[in-house]
Amino acid sequence: MQKKIIIKPKGNPQIVKHLANELNIDDITANLLTQRGVESFEEARIFFRPELAKLHDPYRMKDMDKAVVRLDKARAQNERILVYGDYDVDGTTSVALVYSFLKEIHTNIDYYVPNRYKEGYGVSKQGIDFAAESGASLIIALDCGIKAVEKVLYAKQKGIDFIICDHHQPGDELPAAAAVLDPKRLDCEYPFKELSGCGVGFKFMQAYAHRNSIPFENLLNYIDLVTVSIASDIVPIIGENRILSYFGLIKLNENALTGLKAIKKISGIEGKELTISDCVFRIGPRINAAGRIHSGSEAVRLLIADDYKKAYDQALTIDDYNTDRKNLDQTITHEALRQIGNSAEMQNRRATVIYNKDWHKGVVGIVASRLTETYYRPTIVLTESNGLITGSARSVADFDLYAAIESCRDLLENFGGHKYAAGLTIKHENLDEFKERFEQFVVQNISEEQKIPVVEADAEIKFAEITQKFYKILKQFAPFGPGNLNPVFVTHNVRDTGRSTSIGQSHEHLKVSFIDDSGVELTGIGFSMAHYLKKIRTNATFTVSYVIEENIYKGVSSLQARIKEINFKKKETEIRPEM
Repeated sequence: MQKKIIIKPKGNPQIVKHLANELNIDDITANLLTQRGVESFEEARIFFRPELAKLHDPYRMKDMDKAVVRLDKARAQNERILVYGDYDVDGTTSVALVYSFLKEIHTNIDYYVPNRYKEGYGVSKQGIDFAAESGASLIIALDCGIKAVEKVLYAKQKGIDFIICDHHQPGDELPAAAAVLDPKRLDCEYPFKELSGCGVGFKFMQAYAHRNSIPFENLLNYIDLVTVSIASDIVPIIGENRILSYFGLIKLNENALTGLKAIKKISGIEGKELTISDCVFRIGPRINAAGRIHSGSEAVRLLIADDYKKAYDQALTIDDYNTDRKNLDQTITHEALRQIGNSAEMQNRRATVIYNKDWHKGVVGIVASRLTETYYRPTIVLTESNGLITGSARSVADFDLYAAIESCRDLLENFGGHKYAAGLTIKHENLDEFKERFEQFVVQNISEEQKIPVVEADAEIKFAEITQKFYKILKQFAPFGPGNLNPVFVTHNVRDTGRSTSIGQSHEHLKVSFIDDSGVELTGIGFSMAHYLKKIRTNATFTVSYVIEENIYKGVSSLQARIKEINFKKKETEIRPEM
């Protein structure tokens, strides 16, 4: 589907010019900074040089003092502690961090990750029963638990306390835990609301370390886990997340934890300077594959390993799971696309709700993302598990998927998530009504703009402006992610030099050689864009949107473009109006 290119409005000209003069940079770069809320020399200094000292006081988080006191009591009385976390990347990195840090000071400790298929998401009765049977009297729940009201009461009956460390939206009632740490609590005045689950666990351990005179450096040994969680959970890389990911990437590159070293090795990225993108596409999927295909506990076992040989063997096993995951993903995506393609009724809907009882529960979220990319509309992919229908949902830009699902809550057994991604469970007899009500909510609430995929670009430039000096400053905008995306540029009046071609095993990718009206050539790659080859050869000029990347070949560095979209009509590119 052709994407519309939207160009962000420029910042205040006076501020842009002042910032350019103060920092001795060009106006384009100064404008990129103002778009990211940077308008002074001091703000630029903080942006370009993150400092750990700028992390917020963890005791500003509601219930942090209660959490530290309860953990102190557990240590003083040698209580058995169970570190409990979700089976995805955020959950398993959270468990690995808190378990590893506490294991240094408290040996009566274990961890638990629920089975995706037998227990489902969040705190389970099976997990609480395991805690009781193993003699645990305190559960630290990470990346889950904020809605576990009944489960926490069940644990209390067994003499087990909870400390909840979550970052999801709370329900109407908070669990009766010893402490509930969640910056999204309405009564929590913590300044930064967008921590990952692992980030909340990190803040808990930061507070505990401070109260007990444990060197902060001990906790920083696990900061690369926080970075992997931030990247994989797609939380905004601004504020504290920018600081944590900045220093976590340094550690990941220079002295990664043993388990992460092993993943880097089997991923083929050892020796490369890793970015957030590598965490998202190379490290995260392998950690996730353990919970999707077998058990999230295997990911934790890898992440807490201190013996490299054992870690490498475990990483190979998880890599095999990832291969299985990719095969399942591909097969089920093809089946889903065929099911939609064979139904005129499904093709004409504003939302996709698709079900097959035989699909693998571990990959339906990935398939939902693939279908959203193809049809660009809110999508739910469902399968059967333990006698119920369960699945995952994905949204399009700015459409509140969580609100759409919540509007059908009376039909659901369980649901959770956020604006762009969610999970749900429903009885068979309610599926048809859910499909209709979800469709009607989307029809009534989705705007015309939300139906069209867009590429949001930061600035219009000429190829002549892409220099090594320009790129050197751009690199310092990293780490990139939501809230601080890699700058996207637009160039108009572009022509093909005649050397563009299709590449790849199935010739699905586009290798480009473009020239603009400044007379400068720019080469690059457009993944899965080979279908544009005929158009760029036959159109006199076109508009291209792209990010700038460094290509190193045989030790020689050059700049190239990673193409985001190519538009052949002027109306497909517009400047977003001032808000």
